[in-house]
Amino acid sequence: MDFITTENILLAGSTLLIAGVLIGKSSYRTGLPLLLIFLIVGMAFGTDGLGIHFSDMHSAQFIGMIALCVILFSGGMGTRLSDIRPVLLPGLILSTAGVLVTAMVTGLFIWWLSGMSWTNIHFALLPSLLLAATMSSTDSASVFGILGSQKVSLRNNLRPMLELESGSNDPMAYMLTIILLQAITLGGGLSAGQILLELLLQFGVGAAGGYLMGRFTLWLISIYRRIGSKADVQEDASQATSMISILIIGCVFFTFALTTALAGNGYLAVYISGIVIGNARIAGHRGINKFIDGMTWLAQIVVFLMLGLLVNPHEMLDVAAVSLLIGVFMILVGRPLSVFLSLSPLRGIDMRSKLFVSWVGLRGAVPIIFATYPVVADIEGAGQIFNIVFFVTLLSLLIQGTTVLTAARRLKLIDNTTTADEDFGVELSDELPTSLQTLTLTERDLEHGNTLSAMHLPAGSLVMMVRRGSEHLVPNGSMNLRPGDILLIIRKD
Repeated sequence: MDFITTENILLAGSTLLIAGVLIGKSSYRTGLPLLLIFLIVGMAFGTDGLGIHFSDMHSAQFIGMIALCVILFSGGMGTRLSDIRPVLLPGLILSTAGVLVTAMVTGLFIWWLSGMSWTNIHFALLPSLLLAATMSSTDSASVFGILGSQKVSLRNNLRPMLELESGSNDPMAYMLTIILLQAITLGGGLSAGQILLELLLQFGVGAAGGYLMGRFTLWLISIYRRIGSKADVQEDASQATSMISILIIGCVFFTFALTTALAGNGYLAVYISGIVIGNARIAGHRGINKFIDGMTWLAQIVVFLMLGLLVNPHEMLDVAAVSLLIGVFMILVGRPLSVFLSLSPLRGIDMRSKLFVSWVGLRGAVPIIFATYPVVADIEGAGQIFNIVFFVTLLSLLIQGTTVLTAARRLKLIDNTTTADEDFGVELSDELPTSLQTLTLTERDLEHGNTLSAMHLPAGSLVMMVRRGSEHLVPNGSMNLRPGDILLIIRKD
């Protein structure tokens, strides 16, 4: 009997999704990163677990490519230019020079290990560098997920710096992986000039394509709005938001495909197009953001579950010892060395900040997706490369992913004087000349009196709502306010 049927595939897929979401809820109690739990769930249902057999590297690479496009685009949409402007230089240095140093240092260490008689890996220099290149970038899904779940503020603009780095360094790791793969398959026949030309093409075409496609997407949205405004019957607002969201997703994949066809880096293009669209004023942006967030979580869950199914844990045991050495080296030497060397020209970043950035060098789905490329290319030792990358990723998520907040506390980088913006679920039309802000009251705010009438709010401001704990209160001039109350303020721009 053939068990590979549409019904069985849907049954297995839906079971994995449901189990992953329900088990993932325990991450808030255990402290484990949510995405690590999805990875473990996939492994539990895989060949060495409940017996779901999935070994199609081509399909895994294709699914991973789609998921990574959505994840990077969402990261770009959530990147505010006003936030990253102060950390633009260090973020870009980390995402380029930092990735290169990590790949070089780790690759040389793997090559040295391969020459030891007591190890069971025997990679030449280029395969050693290839293995390191697949793991050289921090994973955007992991960093966004973990930093997004922590309701704390970090000093020294560290959060936007880390999010910028993790969102923009995957293209560099991808280019290094592809260039090294080409060098191996061509017998080392790539010259330095060819490599430099390819890097310039990938970065230049990718950046230009991302910006232009971002502007083109905004133009398409305006065309859609204009068509709707001329119709006899006005389109429902929620339907318009849904259709625009679908239009944006279509443009994401079009951006990736077109940029890649033009010899540019598609991943860089979708990230930059996300920044362009995310920083524009779009009617219904809250609904669009929620749609993109849902798509992003689905993409992350699917890719982590799939990668969990793809690996055979018993094969990882064969390279467990050497993988442990490589993982510890990357955490304690490779990543810190790349951070300190690449940021050494910048005087404004202190030692504690560099130590924290060194620790938040999380690996995740992206290195595993990149590790499928050597397998698909059928190079020698590709199976070992994939299993080592998977083991190092698990180690990184388990050690670094569970201690991000602890590291920030130990290094005294948590800023208790600021609070992240609170979402009251209120959205204003972009056509209105108004904006919403939140204010968390302190003793100083109430020193002239504990009522709204006694507070000196800027002219043209009105308090719409007060959040006190889990309560939402509608205020009036005589309402007694307390420190810790969060005010939702509407003000004229």
